[in-house]
Amino acid sequence: MAHRCSIEIAVDEVLARLPAHIHMGLPLGLGKPNRFVNALYARVRELPERQLTIYTALSLGRPDLGDGLQRRFLEPFVERVFADYPELDYLQDLRRDRLPANIRVEQFFMQPGSMLHSHMAQQDYVSSNYSHAARDINAKGLNLVAQIVAAHPERPGHLSLSCNPDITLDLLPMIARRRAAGETILMLGHVHDELPYMPGDSELAQDDFDLLIDAPETTRLFSTPNMPVTTQDHFIGVHASTLVRDGGTLQIGIGAMGDALAAALLARQGDAPEYQALLADLDLAPWQVLIEREGGTAPFAQGLYGCSEMFVNGLLALAEAGVVRRPVADGVLVHGGFFLGPQAFYQRLREMPLAQRKSFAMHAISFINELYGDEALKREQRRDARFINTVFTMTLMGAGVADQLEDGRVLSGVGGQYNFVAQAHALEGGRSILLLRSWREAGGEVSSNLLWTYGHCTIPRHLRDIVVTEYGIADLRGQTDAEVIARLLAISDSRFQPGLMEQAKKAGKLAQDFELDARFTQNTPQRLEALRGRHARLFAEYPLGSDFTAEEKDLLRALNWLKSKFKLSEALELGKAALDAPGPERYPEHLRRMGLSEPDGLKEDLYQRLLLAALQTTA
Repeated sequence: MAHRCSIEIAVDEVLARLPAHIHMGLPLGLGKPNRFVNALYARVRELPERQLTIYTALSLGRPDLGDGLQRRFLEPFVERVFADYPELDYLQDLRRDRLPANIRVEQFFMQPGSMLHSHMAQQDYVSSNYSHAARDINAKGLNLVAQIVAAHPERPGHLSLSCNPDITLDLLPMIARRRAAGETILMLGHVHDELPYMPGDSELAQDDFDLLIDAPETTRLFSTPNMPVTTQDHFIGVHASTLVRDGGTLQIGIGAMGDALAAALLARQGDAPEYQALLADLDLAPWQVLIEREGGTAPFAQGLYGCSEMFVNGLLALAEAGVVRRPVADGVLVHGGFFLGPQAFYQRLREMPLAQRKSFAMHAISFINELYGDEALKREQRRDARFINTVFTMTLMGAGVADQLEDGRVLSGVGGQYNFVAQAHALEGGRSILLLRSWREAGGEVSSNLLWTYGHCTIPRHLRDIVVTEYGIADLRGQTDAEVIARLLAISDSRFQPGLMEQAKKAGKLAQDFELDARFTQNTPQRLEALRGRHARLFAEYPLGSDFTAEEKDLLRALNWLKSKFKLSEALELGKAALDAPGPERYPEHLRRMGLSEPDGLKEDLYQRLLLAALQTTA
């Protein structure tokens, strides 16, 4: 029977019942019991004779406030959205390379970009596929699993792993075997009042836990506010939406490109005339055969089934709109391994009747990310699967980069991306679709995300399949190197096509007389902006909702423009921008929100002028 106790007594029990070295496994993302973790961390750091190793992924923390205009924008927003969410103390120390000598944190996935400057985090990163994480953690000597769980009055005697059955369910049989051999391994749960109870495979009996913290957690769940979807992202989503086959299977990820895809699929279903008009204006002729063979553009008659390691806000929106409606066994519409999203996403799940929640089945990651084990069932369910993920760079030879920079620093992790690419090649009718922004801008410098070579890859080129940018679709499966290069050039930004072609020709991988079709030499942001203007209602800035106020949306747009256009060290350029600013009477509410209604001194005056210029430019 589970021992019910306070957080402090739970720490006492862990220290008393486990050996000197505690190997604690924490769920990826949302499911960490932060207050217990902080209490154990604080206790062990004062006990040099003890050791603590934390095995986890995606340790979530509030964004760095930074300084200047960024801080003025973020500070009130963060306080409103994250409220009393308890920060992870180990995360703060890890970011600053200040972990105690007797404590380590090993992660196989990191909050994107958050640990680039942490030597400790970079050195203790473990490059594992998501589906191998349970195996690898167990092999390290795991002896404590701790996570938040959900309770529900209609399910007495049960608890739900809710947002994170992903690795825990895979660990349970491993733990059982080790316990049978005489090892002590503890399971700790802490009920969180805001966590939606997800019935089905993610449910455990209360007595499956050795320790249950008796006072439910009432603090705010961590959330990921929807960010704006740019013109670039919207067109990526539009192109990808034409590759999704009615009656098929869908996997998508978090972020603006995933939101853009969801928005395009919602338009395909609910605003077919305008969606078709956009496609006609866009001219998909170069990919029409591929679209007819692999996808479609008509509304969904049969609907889709979702099978995605991450149950994201976009999948829920697609289910609510009747796009995701093809049930598999037991009426399941979506199988997910973990979830994380905005506060409204959690609220919609909490308000959903329990019987309806069963159609969103949270499951072990081994079930979702692999074909082996119940393979016949999985193949039957995952027909015409479209596994849609993002990369930040592609080489012209077809290798995708999603997790790590050339210098070895890890941005995030491999996660399940390889699993889905491999499944796409193994499943009849399956396709892997990698979404890529063809270019980026920072500090006024524009560069291509399609490169001749890059010093790292996440998806090797022998697994290349379909790549989508804002300019079109490249079907790379089974193609020669020269054809792969030609097809990727056709969906690259025209500002970089000559240089990329020259590199390919110099390497002897492209014929010296090769020329791009004239149609593909018009791949410019200006052409896409014009298209957006003619079909404006399909290009909502926040198609899945927003936590930002109206003024904050304007400010975020303005601040992103400033960040992309200027290097803060270039005072002359900043000065020129400030000279073009309108008067403060134009945006009084925006200035009040940023604390710049009455600038105090030269620095704040410059901030005000820059902000006014950016607001005017991005209005």
